[in-house]
Formats: sequence, structure tokens, C-alpha cells
Amino acid sequence: MNKNVFIAGLMILLPFFAGAQNFEDALRYSSVRIEGTARSGAMGNAFGALGSDFTGVGINPAGLGLYRSSEFALTPSFGMTEISSGYLGNNMVENDYRPALGNLSYVAVMNSRKSSQSGVVSVNLGIGFNRLKDFNSYSIAEAFNTTSSFLDHMSANANNNKWSEYYEELAWDTYTLDKTDGGVYFSDLETARGGTAYNGHRQRKSYDRGGAMDEYTFGLGLNFNHRFYLGASLGITDFYYRENSTLKEWDEEGTIPYLNDFEFNSSLRTYGTGYNFKLGAIFKPVNNLRIGASLVTPTLMKLNDRFETTMGSSITWDDNSSETFSASSPYNEYDYELTTPFRATLSGALVMGKRGLVSADVEYIDYAMAKLRSGGDGYNFADENSDITDLFQPVTNVRLGGEFRLTESFSLRGGYELYPSAFKNMAFGVDQPNAGQNHTVLSAGFGYSSGGFFADMAFRHGEITRYNRLYPEPSSDGFPTPAMAAFDEVSNKVLFTLGFRF
Repeated sequence: MNKNVFIAGLMILLPFFAGAQNFEDALRYSSVRIEGTARSGAMGNAFGALGSDFTGVGINPAGLGLYRSSEFALTPSFGMTEISSGYLGNNMVENDYRPALGNLSYVAVMNSRKSSQSGVVSVNLGIGFNRLKDFNSYSIAEAFNTTSSFLDHMSANANNNKWSEYYEELAWDTYTLDKTDGGVYFSDLETARGGTAYNGHRQRKSYDRGGAMDEYTFGLGLNFNHRFYLGASLGITDFYYRENSTLKEWDEEGTIPYLNDFEFNSSLRTYGTGYNFKLGAIFKPVNNLRIGASLVTPTLMKLNDRFETTMGSSITWDDNSSETFSASSPYNEYDYELTTPFRATLSGALVMGKRGLVSADVEYIDYAMAKLRSGGDGYNFADENSDITDLFQPVTNVRLGGEFRLTESFSLRGGYELYPSAFKNMAFGVDQPNAGQNHTVLSAGFGYSSGGFFADMAFRHGEITRYNRLYPEPSSDGFPTPAMAAFDEVSNKVLFTLGFRF
């Protein structure tokens, strides 16, 4: 087997070895989709040049300088994720529902001199948090398979001296992996495929993911002459990620000797914190035009992975007696570090008096610049960082938004976001099916403001398709390549913001 093809099949298409620190971790925590206030969310989060919104402060801290009054805001949200899977001609649909808190913020306007046309007009401070990413989803892929099994990977590894107490040893302890007198490892499924009675077996893989990434922001914004605005902020990220996956294979037609079924479970918990700095500026060359630029430094993260696997099986012996077996891996806990890529954003906004506005953000990020680092055990992650460089590419994210004021108190909003895939079209010498899978978001909403009170609502609709194998490609010739499963994810979220200006 071509080595590059094997690596591509094993590493690119398979978030299976969840306990290993690899490119999956780098991409998961580098690709953020800020979701804060309902006003920003309704307008595609295109707030890099607009300011006066705390989500915008997470993009360009110079937006703090555009606040004219102090403000408190709170944004709860409710999300629904639907994932449709397609695997070997069979389709399944699963839904997941979760409430969340998308934003909580306070901005204090100090030393305000609204009538001044020179020098520093105001110094504004902001503190709060924005949700950067939700990990919540649930999906299942199931089909009747006539060609391959996860046990193919187990036996291939065992025969190639790749023995892990998290995988192959569990198969051995549950009698799903056997050995000939000549020392060759095999599974009952391999034996069955050589017979005429075997027509295939049933497979099911479920993924249950949860958690979120939040960013706590401490920012300072300066207003110079109502024309030029500068801002800086410290961002502290806090996140939790969990993934439970279960792969079950069973003999639906009774044509596999000994093996009735087996189930393999993996559990991953990741806790992490990090910090970054943001610098930004907004310039108003004329009253109706705003131009913004901002830079977010790499986020320096400390992560802790907690990983374990279990396996169970049901075996029928020659005397027709049946027995069940179970085995568990050791509990693994590992500390390491991740440096995410920097992000640079150029923004523009056209304000049409009191009737409305349009805005746009263009954000650059090079995912190939992410780096994994040792957590103290001396491992240098050289191979993993090389994979990141080979797999990922720079992308340009685009966010567009608009607002139309129907009355002095009521506004309608809309937005569009495009997040291109971080994967290269070609990596390790093969085409990457996830390379063209862009994440798009459509949004709409409205806002009401009266006196010092305001209320906003937003609806956000996102779509993306991802391709994964349910289990790894075997590490040696003689086994078929596992089929690919497609996961079509549709996410819908409703956000509500209540706020007060004073």
C-alpha cells in the first residue's frame, strides 16, 4: 500500500483516534465562529468597522471607541442542529437541541466630551464574554456492509507490530481478535468473508459531541475627534469539549462463525484555556464611511485531554453456548499546548444617515500556521505539525451585513457569512473530499429601541457537509478500503439580546 495514501486515509478522513493530539485538535480550536449579540448575529457578524456592539469588539476592539453611552447587554440563545448521514446507500437523520448564553457585556464610557472636535473625546472600557463556538451535535451512520470491518484495522495493526492497549489489546481480550498457530492475527469476519454463506453484517457508528468555547474580553477604546478610533483588548478563552463515539457491528444474518456482535466505545474530554491580544483601528474619512482594520495575535492555549476506550463482545462457541466479554483501556490524561494562527481583518461600512447601513468584513487566517507543543513530557510534535502544514491552507472568510430602519425605533437586519474549508485540495498525494466543503451562514433579525432600552432578535441558519470514514483504513494490503460517510449538518439558532444604555 502506498504510504501517502494510507496516511491520508487514516489521518485526514478519520476523527477516530480521538485520544491522539493531532491536526483535528488544531483545527477544532482554531476555527472560531463568533456568536455574541443578536444584532451582530443578524447582520452576519460584519461588525469590524461598525463598533458600538460587544461582538464587534471581539473582532475589532476599536469599536469600543464608538460607544456614546454606557451599556449593559445580555444574550441568551437556543440552537438546533440536524445532521443527515449517508453511508453505503442508507440515510439517517438526528437532531440535537441546546440552550446557551451567547453574550454578557458591560461598557463604561468615561471622560466623555461629546461636543469636542479635537483630542481625545472619550475613553471607554469594556468587559464581557462572547461565545466563539458550540460543539454540540449528535449523529448516527448505519448500513449493511459486505466488504469491510473495523476488525480489519485491528488485525492489520497486530500483524504489523502495532499493538495498543487502547485498541488491539481490547479486541484480543474480548475474543474479537484471534491468532493462528503460526502467529498470524485474524478476526472471525475475515474467516466469514472467505465462505459462501456470508452476505455481510450490520454496522452503526454514533457520535455525541458537546461543549463550547467562550472568550472573556477586557478592552479599552479611544475616540479621537469622532473621526479616528483606537482599541486594544485582552481575550481569555475558556473551553470544554467532549466526544463519545460508539461503533457497533453485528451478525444480522447468522453467517459469521463465533462472533455475534461487538461494540467499541471511545470517550474524550478536553479542557483548555488560552489568551490573545487584539489591536484595531477605525477611521471615518467622511461621516457616512467607516474603514476598520484589526489584528488578533495567535491564541496560546493549554489543553488537557482525558481519554479512554472500552470494548464488549458476544461470542457463541462450538457447543452453542454464548458468552459476553468486556475490556477497558487505562485512563489516559495528557497535557499539551496549541498555538493558533493569527487573524487579520479589513472592514468597511457605509452608513446611510438614519435609514440604514451596509457592512463587510474580510478576515484572513492561515490554518497551516497552527502548532502543537509539548506539555512537559519532551514530545516535540514534529510529525503532527508537519501534517498540519501539509493538510491546511490559508483562507479568507467573508462576512456581509445590512440594517434598514423602518421607524425611529424598529429596524430590520440581514447577513451572510462564508467560511472556506481549511483543507487543501490535495494533500499526501490524494484528493481531499473535505477541501470544497465550505461553511455558509444566512441570518436575519430585527431590533427595537426606545429610550435607554433595546431588544434584538436574530435567526441564524448554517450549512456544511463533512466526509469521514467510520473506522481507519487497514495499515496493510489485503483488506478493502472502508467506505466514506457523508454528514450534512444544518444548524439553526435563535438569539435574543436585552440591553440598557445609560
